[in-house]
Amino acid sequence: MNNGTAGRKGKDEKKTEIKSGMPYEKFMRLGPGALSEAELLAIIIRTGTPERTPVEIGQQVLELPSVKKEGLNGLHHVTVKELMDIKGIGEVKAVKIKCLAELSMRMAMLTAKKGLRFSAPSSVADYYMERLRHEQREQVLLLLLDIRNGLLGEELLSIGTVKNSLLSPREVFVTALQARAAGIMLLHNHPSGDPTPSFQDVEVTETIKEIGSMMDIPLIDHIIIGDNKYMSFKEAGLL
Repeated sequence: MNNGTAGRKGKDEKKTEIKSGMPYEKFMRLGPGALSEAELLAIIIRTGTPERTPVEIGQQVLELPSVKKEGLNGLHHVTVKELMDIKGIGEVKAVKIKCLAELSMRMAMLTAKKGLRFSAPSSVADYYMERLRHEQREQVLLLLLDIRNGLLGEELLSIGTVKNSLLSPREVFVTALQARAAGIMLLHNHPSGDPTPSFQDVEVTETIKEIGSMMDIPLIDHIIIGDNKYMSFKEAGLL
């Protein structure tokens, strides 16, 4: 066999290997950017079944309802049980996939943290976006700030239902006084993805603003997190 024939054969074998579902080898030759989402998942899944390759199992993960609706961000909403319902995914593989989603969220938060300034609503929203926009229930965070708008601490005040949350102005200021905060900021998510404030949001914000003014612990802002968008009471001129 001459060198030309051997070279062509080698290239043909590599093409066949890539098409037959060997994403690890494809990664080693071409890098992660060359892999499809199903192939990237296949590397995490690692082994298949007699009926399905790891790539085919990865494709089944991508066809789960929440993933089809939201893309890879839907992995945050997929349960371990849903993953284990796919033939070829046991508990260990399901946990690995959920850990992958958690790592991606934490990486996004680290990137946003570099530009975090509590005087800039957009930077605060960017930082908390990945943490809150995937939550299925409303969560209300109280950010406790020092005199220079530095973060003294953060408290989870309430976890509500899909439709509403419970927030006590008394608890807000008891917590603020205990931390000796010079200012406070409220932050909560809307599971619907729409950050438009409800009547209750406006009402409780006004109440906390008034109490804060009397106690010399001003409400700096109230930010509502939606799906890749936010609403700031400060930016909207409502504070």
